[in-house]
Amino acid sequence: MRDQSMSTRPKSPRFSRVSTVLALGACALLSTVGRAGAAEIPDYQAALDAVKSPAVRDAVCRFLDTPVPQGGSRTPVTIPDKADPCTGLPAFTLKDPLVVNEITPGFVAGTALPIATEAIRLSHLVSSLNVAVNGRNATVMLAPTQGGGWHLAAVRDGDQDTTHAAKAGVGTLVFTEPQLHAWYQLKLTTVEPLNDQAKEGLNGQSSMSLGDYQKLVKARYADKLPGSNYDIEGLSSGFDTGRTTDDPPSSTPLIVGGSSAALALAGGAAFLHRRRRDNTA
Repeated sequence: MRDQSMSTRPKSPRFSRVSTVLALGACALLSTVGRAGAAEIPDYQAALDAVKSPAVRDAVCRFLDTPVPQGGSRTPVTIPDKADPCTGLPAFTLKDPLVVNEITPGFVAGTALPIATEAIRLSHLVSSLNVAVNGRNATVMLAPTQGGGWHLAAVRDGDQDTTHAAKAGVGTLVFTEPQLHAWYQLKLTTVEPLNDQAKEGLNGQSSMSLGDYQKLVKARYADKLPGSNYDIEGLSSGFDTGRTTDDPPSSTPLIVGGSSAALALAGGAAFLHRRRRDNTA
């Protein structure tokens, strides 16, 4: 006898529109991330040319040849000009640039769906030294230039940014929450921390869904987006959506003091301003 508890009627679909979009977004993520840098970076050849250029090399040499300001001073220090900034420094090269992604304003505001294509955007590129120079490493940061291409925005101590950015692979995406200097890995729709700041950003959890992570960042920053009272009143440490897409700044290099020393080009120091709360990973 046929079990009366079994129904022969077809079940109606139970997936919501959001669930469907999440699934499609996950598939899109699998098909796009983990590819070669040339495929991930717009105008890749221009980025490669930038990190290999004499101007960027000279800026790195000036950075490495200048003692890092000690203490908590945020006063920029001008680096003296030298005919050949690399004189006396060991030979080095810069690695190929890597993508640094960060969360989008729409994701923070809660208006974007919790999928990779809406939650994450390319922020800038990073490239570090192939070897330490006199015990120091450095990371070059490239910003997109208005109209196309890339230009030098800053040089920072260490290679932590490139170390984290390099962890992106097939089916995964690495992104930052720059206000916390937190680095995360996105696997389909699951967010996992890559450093201690990210663990704190997930409230101590080892992983959570992208949707749940969106709730956290919305609570942290939604009232600090451009146009909010927080932004209008000019309070520090808010969520900055500014993109560095201006023309290349002037060539006068500066070192900015503090716990995370960086070199910026005069006129381009605003690129570093939103990272003033960065900590060492």
